[in-house]
Amino acid sequence: MTRPAKTFLITGVSSGLGRAFATAALGAGHTVVGTVRKDADADAFTALHPEGAHARLLDVTDDTAVRTVIGEVEQTVGPVDVLIANAGYGLEGTFEETPLADLRAQFDVNVFGAVATVQTVLPFMRRRRRGHIVAVTSMGGLASFPGVSAYCGSKYALEGILEAVGKEVSGFNVHVTAVEPGSFRTDWAGRSMVRTPRSIPDYDELFEPIRAARQTASGQQLGNPAKAATALLRILDEPNPPAHLVLGSDALRLVRAGREAVESDLNAWEDLTLSTDYAPADETP
Repeated sequence: MTRPAKTFLITGVSSGLGRAFATAALGAGHTVVGTVRKDADADAFTALHPEGAHARLLDVTDDTAVRTVIGEVEQTVGPVDVLIANAGYGLEGTFEETPLADLRAQFDVNVFGAVATVQTVLPFMRRRRRGHIVAVTSMGGLASFPGVSAYCGSKYALEGILEAVGKEVSGFNVHVTAVEPGSFRTDWAGRSMVRTPRSIPDYDELFEPIRAARQTASGQQLGNPAKAATALLRILDEPNPPAHLVLGSDALRLVRAGREAVESDLNAWEDLTLSTDYAPADETP
């Protein structure tokens, strides 16, 4: 059965998973509006499919620009059926060595940039009583790792927002999915990674091997971006799509380990947890 074509809005399509998602959607016959930061990237994206690919210049941290671009897309390209909030970047560094300004910038893009996009698209979808909001978080949004505390924190924050929004809009036939990729062969760990300068020798033993391993693995990761795009397109046709879509064998292993660690703490400290509720004796005048 042929599925009706949809209009996608995907942020950050110049490379990586955003480009893979856009390419797959175009290949499936959908219309894709992709946002980029540079004119050259806009030209390259439009060249992928002169009729179906529409590029827009957008800095997702500019709230006014987000509203303007999405409003214009709704009027000139068509109603947005699928939003994929993909724009973001990685910030590597130990927590103590990461300047607060860098941490705020990480949240500005990864959290508030995504949230501004979601919040702007949502009213259109709610009024139409249809739509699918997808945001790319990370396996680091469900399990944290040393050396990327700011990045994991931003993705955890986005996960929490998306999960709550999904529960708020479920009655409007609007679906919300957080996509948690593992390590994919993109530029995330290479040229797209912002690396905080080292300054505290106490962290050398822990962190230097982590930084070196990440740089060595760049370009050799297990994840295939094209297969991630195929998986994402599949859930868009599901009547009950997942709230969380973990992508990659490494992500599945590490997220499960993180969940088991939380479960272990819950079980080990259950008596202390329960001890904080009011008891009948506490209510005695």
